[in-house]
Amino acid sequence: MKPRIRDGVIVLMAVLAILGAYLQGDGRWLHWLAKPAATLLIAAIAWRVRAPAQPFYRRAVLAGMLLSCMGDIALMLPLDAFVPGLVAFLLAHLCYIAAFRDGLRAGRGLFAASVLLGAFAVLNVLGLWPHLPAPMRIPVLAYVVVLASMAVLALARQWRRPAPTALEAGSARWAAAGALLFVASDSLLAWDRFGGGLPLASLLVLSTYYSAQYAIARSVR
Repeated sequence: MKPRIRDGVIVLMAVLAILGAYLQGDGRWLHWLAKPAATLLIAAIAWRVRAPAQPFYRRAVLAGMLLSCMGDIALMLPLDAFVPGLVAFLLAHLCYIAAFRDGLRAGRGLFAASVLLGAFAVLNVLGLWPHLPAPMRIPVLAYVVVLASMAVLALARQWRRPAPTALEAGSARWAAAGALLFVASDSLLAWDRFGGGLPLASLLVLSTYYSAQYAIARSVR
């Protein structure tokens, strides 16, 4: 499948998933079908890379996307499976951490990314903390730490010195964009669930989520 057609199908599935999230009753099947389908189609981008420059990187990204698909299914079920979904995405981020840290060394880029994402994570948790039910505080805190760590490593790959090769730089840019979009998506999801709701929550959460996964998949070279 040509890249333009592939990307068009992914966009179509993502749009259907977002539209389906606003439907009720029998129309809900559209969301249940399109949401995991879009994630799997994005994962296929990484799967179809032939002779990847970093085979371990691709395996870790694919594992993260399959776990993300499991999280998609848990979060869309007509029952409260938020914790299983949280665990699935936590494991997915651990896979992304394994991918992004491969070959990365400590330096100014890692320090700067840690300060930036650490400050954002602390402010986010402080804002959410009064709204979190007591049983959810530790799981959410653990998830925030893992999510922020994933984004730190992705940004550090982008900011590392000496500058990476052209191939590595392209991969790093996609990974950094995907990580930051993931932070945005999960932050919006948390504020929608625990902070009293957000207008157009499904549109905001899913559009940033699919953009994040697409960018991470494109980082496989």
